Amino acid sequence: MALKNRPERETCQCHLLGNKKVAWGGKICYNTFPFEEERKMRDYLKLLRFIKPYLGMFSLATVCMVFSAIFDGVSLAMMVPLADKVLTNRKIIIPAKLPAFLANFVDKLNSIEPVVLLNYMAVGIVLLFVLKGFFNFLQSYLMSDIGQRIVRDIKARLYAKFQSLSLDYFTHKRGGEMISRITNDVKLVENAVSYGSTDIVYQGAQVVIFFSLTMFIYAKFVIFIVPPLAILGYLIAVVGKKLRKLSRTSQEKMADTNSILYETIIGARIVKGFNMEDYEIKKFNKVNNDYYRVSMKSIKRMLLLSPATEILGCIAGVIIFFLGGREVISGKISFGVFGLFLGALLSTIRPFKKLSQVNSLNQQAVAASERIYEVLETEPSVVESLTVKELKGFKNNVVFENVWFSYGDNQVLKGVSLDVPYGSVLAIVGPSGTGKTTLLDLIPRFYDPKKGRVLIDGTDIKDVSLKSLRQLVGIVTQETILFNDTIKANIAYGKPGATDEEIKQAALQANAHDFISHLPQGYATVIGDRGMRISGGERQRIAIARALLKNPPILILDEATSQLDSESERIVQDALDRLIQGRTVFVIAHRLSTVRSANKIVVLDKGAIAESGPHEELLKRDGLYKRLYSMQELRK
Repeated sequence: MALKNRPERETCQCHLLGNKKVAWGGKICYNTFPFEEERKMRDYLKLLRFIKPYLGMFSLATVCMVFSAIFDGVSLAMMVPLADKVLTNRKIIIPAKLPAFLANFVDKLNSIEPVVLLNYMAVGIVLLFVLKGFFNFLQSYLMSDIGQRIVRDIKARLYAKFQSLSLDYFTHKRGGEMISRITNDVKLVENAVSYGSTDIVYQGAQVVIFFSLTMFIYAKFVIFIVPPLAILGYLIAVVGKKLRKLSRTSQEKMADTNSILYETIIGARIVKGFNMEDYEIKKFNKVNNDYYRVSMKSIKRMLLLSPATEILGCIAGVIIFFLGGREVISGKISFGVFGLFLGALLSTIRPFKKLSQVNSLNQQAVAASERIYEVLETEPSVVESLTVKELKGFKNNVVFENVWFSYGDNQVLKGVSLDVPYGSVLAIVGPSGTGKTTLLDLIPRFYDPKKGRVLIDGTDIKDVSLKSLRQLVGIVTQETILFNDTIKANIAYGKPGATDEEIKQAALQANAHDFISHLPQGYATVIGDRGMRISGGERQRIAIARALLKNPPILILDEATSQLDSESERIVQDALDRLIQGRTVFVIAHRLSTVRSANKIVVLDKGAIAESGPHEELLKRDGLYKRLYSMQELRK
């Protein structure tokens, strides 16, 4: 019975005995170790879900693998007539009682002349290997195709999931770790599906076929095979359990490595500017070495299975060779049949050795799939309601109604209430860390308030679709986010179907057309990762052009000019003045001189509104705004 379907359990007192939990007082403890195996099976079945869309192809590949394994058995069985009839011209003797059709077939072989049988076998061997090669190729191609399809599907699902998750997910996760999930972890799953699943079916079929041959020829000798196989099975289980833990640790170390790579590549300017190359090299080498050590622990355990398999197989083989040789000498079994028995025995050990490697591969893949499902099963914190409706436009006001917000235990906003009329400019100022950006992040629902509401034209934004809400909002921030694409594509990012003329007009209004025209490829110029091939002021003007082209009625300006020099700030500010015309604008600014013309200024302090009003009115009060403004004036 699945765990989720179990009835409510009585609380039991447990104590630990080794790695097992034992219940006191006769009550069942549902946290005991047998359910660890059930959990492992559930995790493995979740891994196999990725195959579900391709069950048809997988079934066909399985049929090909079974035929290929059968041909392996047939090709091994051909040594019997070759050794007994063709090369020594002796009678084939099989000690087992044969079915009538098989006994007649052996009698027929015994009656054929060696030269004639050699001719038949020459043709048969060629035909056999042609068929075997065909089925081998087909199953390998199909399984490789399934593996690549699954990699494509998982990457697509992960990427789509990343896009659907709320902003808070990305603030708590490292970029390199998320990249590792979509690259390294997916590759491990592909290995398990492409090679692991192939070997489970193919090697499993070989075990069945060759073991059946040994049972059929001389069942009494099989008793010598069982103990080594039991020991080998135990070793595979023990090593597999350890490998799963090591694999998860290894994947986490790989994520650490990717994170450092990502951070230092993105922050190359800072690393070099602070002469921290040696420090970063040491940090990377430490993480890299940790990954190496964990990887070698996994490799050591995987490699130990190979000699263990060979030693156990050798012991069983020597015993059977000794006893079987006496049977051949006494004439109870022909040399060719004994050779088939011995060959089948050794051929049984070989796929067991391969299956031990498959188990290691699967344990790594299960650990990887757990990390993949951690992402796929994560629910976004910002979700649309079941009765979602479209927000058609914006005409009246934006209202913050007693809004509270916290990051964990850190209370950021405390009962903020605001009414911002359509077409007005609201400036939000205050010391760093008082919740200015967080407050405005609530408008496009990057986060939801813990208490209170945000309303647009009287409608709670939780009751409208995210797409229609965010279509009404434009954002220009101090950290300009551009993509490694053409200037044209970056400007048209919020309106993919924009015409060249619309893009040009947006650039003209943003004071960006002139510098774009002087670039080698104009609007077709690729600006590099994060737009690093152009200056900060030019990046900001492209961001403004992007917002202008989107033409949103609500505009959020978050320190849009704080990182620019005076000349760039003047040009960008001129573009911003055009951008804010006819819109409802929310401005965050540390330079208080830039918000003097705002209709209303709100001063936040420790997450609450300390004071609000027009610039001149706030200066007349002896409050926080006047102190902040006076301090900035003194610095000039």
